[in-house]
Amino acid sequence: MSGIKEAFQRSRARGEGALIGYVTAGDPAPDCTAKIAGALIRGGVDVLELGLPFSDPIADGPTIQAASVRALAAGTTPVKVLEIARQVRRGRRVPVVIMTYYNPVFRMGLDEFLGKAKDCLVDGVIVPDLPVEEAGDFKEAADAVGIDTIFLAAPSTSDDRLRTIVGCSSGFVYLVSRFGVTGAKATVEDSTIRLVKRVLPFTLGRIPLAVGFGVSSPDHVRSLVSAGADGVIAGSAFVNIIQKNKDRFEDGLNELEGAARELKAAAKL
Repeated sequence: MSGIKEAFQRSRARGEGALIGYVTAGDPAPDCTAKIAGALIRGGVDVLELGLPFSDPIADGPTIQAASVRALAAGTTPVKVLEIARQVRRGRRVPVVIMTYYNPVFRMGLDEFLGKAKDCLVDGVIVPDLPVEEAGDFKEAADAVGIDTIFLAAPSTSDDRLRTIVGCSSGFVYLVSRFGVTGAKATVEDSTIRLVKRVLPFTLGRIPLAVGFGVSSPDHVRSLVSAGADGVIAGSAFVNIIQKNKDRFEDGLNELEGAARELKAAAKL
């Protein structure tokens, strides 16, 4: 059983939805990320998602785009991100997922990237610009080394394509809650709740369903878990805290831990 599946099962056994916390690796500097991860884990994050900074992050809004710019300026490379994953993962049960666009994978080489990821204890990979229809080689190579491949479903995803995504995904299915790019929002829209309830029959009993894009408050978490989501993904809310405290790093760690604790407390079933 994969570490990601175990993390969801542990949350379910405690009567909670899983909290997946995203940060951009290398923001504000590569040697900061492991400490940031530790703060989030102390706050209750069940799965940590590390964004591999990229120059053209088409799925990301201004907050995470700016974090990628800072991380790249600080000298963060794909290899450094994987080494950060090893630092985070060592001695901890919390699984680590890498979110990367396909270009860095292609440039490194698929087998080299996934082999290095496995050596660095990575549990899963998300590639938002790799559609499931074109991901056969990636999934085969990831399966061969025991890394979960996490595909995204969107509000526009048809039922037939959703069945394909569920059948090809491992770890969890990442449900994009709305059209557009990442970024904190004030409310969870009714359309998002309807979307969760529409997708659940496809995932129930097969694979966990985690909802992301715009999750930034306890009310968001509460609404999504109550609607049936197995987990929620929060990213921009954490990245905003990192940016705000870039000159007061220790204060930022305390705020990150507190924010994660609030979101996790709202995930009670």
